[in-house]
Amino acid sequence: MAAISNDWLAPLTPEFAKPYYRELYKKVKEEYATHVIFPPSNEVFSAFELTPLADVKVVILGQDPYHNVGQAHGLCFSVKPDVEIPPSLVNIYKELHDDLGCYIPNNGYLVKWAKQGVLMLNTVLTVRAHQANSHRGIGWEEFTNAAIRVLNEQDRPIVFILWGGPAQRKKEMLNNPKHLILEAPHPSPLSAYRGFFGSKPFSQTNAFLEKNGLTPIDWQIENR
Repeated sequence: MAAISNDWLAPLTPEFAKPYYRELYKKVKEEYATHVIFPPSNEVFSAFELTPLADVKVVILGQDPYHNVGQAHGLCFSVKPDVEIPPSLVNIYKELHDDLGCYIPNNGYLVKWAKQGVLMLNTVLTVRAHQANSHRGIGWEEFTNAAIRVLNEQDRPIVFILWGGPAQRKKEMLNNPKHLILEAPHPSPLSAYRGFFGSKPFSQTNAFLEKNGLTPIDWQIENR
C-alpha cells in the first residue's frame, strides 16, 4: 500500500503502531498477494492524498469500494473516467441537478470535488473483486474512525454528509458545534426514494460554507 505523505500523516501516525493496524496491514498485504483486490494498492489512500487535512471543508462518507473491475480508485462514489456511472452516483447526479441545476455529466470521476476540499472517504478502504463488504471487520473501520475523530477535532467549520445507516452511525463521534451534519437515506436505487431525493445536500453545504466565509464547492463535474 502507498503511504500517506501529507498533513494527514502526523495525526494518523499513532494508528500505525497499534496492534489492530499491524494485523490489518498484514491481512491486506496477504489479500493483494492472493486475490484480486480493489482499488489498486497505490490508490488505497487516495482520499487522504487528494484532500489534505488542512483543506477539508466537506466530508462525504461511503461504505466500501466498488468491487467490479476498473471502478474503484480510492474515492467513495467515484469511478475512473471511462467506467459506466454506477447507480448510486446516477442518483447523486440527479439530486445535484435538481438541487443546483448542474448538468448530468458523461463520467463519474469525482476528483474535482476532492481537490476542492471534499474528503470522499469510504469507511472500509479495500474489497475483494465481486464481493461487496468482503473486507468489513478486518480493521479498516477502526482506522477510518480515527480519521473521523481527527476531523471532529478541527477548530473550523466542516460539513459532514452522512448518507445511509453505516455513515449515520458515525454521527456519535461528531460533537463539534462548529460543524454541520447533513443526513439522508443512501442514494442507492433501493433507498434513494425514501428521502435522498429532495434532501438538497449540495445547496445546504454551500450555504453553510458561504455563511462561514469559505469558498463554496463547484459541484459541476464536466463532460470528458
